[in-house]
Amino acid sequence: MKHSSHPVEDVLDQTEQLLAENKDYLRVSDLTDELGVKSIAAVLVVPALAVVSPLSGVPLFSSACGIMIALVSGQMLMGRDHLWLPGFLSRRAVSAELTHRATRGLRRLACWMDRRFKKRLRALLTPPFLRVIQAVCMLCGLMMPFLELLPFTSSILGGIVSLLAVSMLTGDGLIALVTVVCLTLGVGGLAVQFL
Repeated sequence: MKHSSHPVEDVLDQTEQLLAENKDYLRVSDLTDELGVKSIAAVLVVPALAVVSPLSGVPLFSSACGIMIALVSGQMLMGRDHLWLPGFLSRRAVSAELTHRATRGLRRLACWMDRRFKKRLRALLTPPFLRVIQAVCMLCGLMMPFLELLPFTSSILGGIVSLLAVSMLTGDGLIALVTVVCLTLGVGGLAVQFL
């Protein structure tokens, strides 16, 4: 993906551009082909933001996005530069109407993220710290199918993955650090409540 001062908006723009080419639907394989060669982090942003959108109310949508997040994050952990998805995921398609609605709804959030995310604490986005961030994204993705029945849990996990993916995309280690610290405190608080 080209370096831009608006990397999150660029992901939405490329999604809209693909919709213009295919009027009825957007296939996952088309999106990963467009974004994956340029930046795997950009591919990670799409399902994470989609889970935060109203699309997460569609049955099994959160599970499919969670599996995609886990697969993409796992490949990032392995250091792959080309993205592979299983056929059942890459053949999935979302209607153009739903995708347009989701991208329009996410546009303000993308603008807000692009204004606030800057290149800071870049050392936190290099190994071994980068591997921790990618592992957190993978664990969040793996948890989504199991939490499908609990309202808003997939959206919370999608928000965490979104922040971490955008921090990797924009080079903002500070946002990644704050996200991981808040997640750790939240998980620690839940553990204390249940013990």
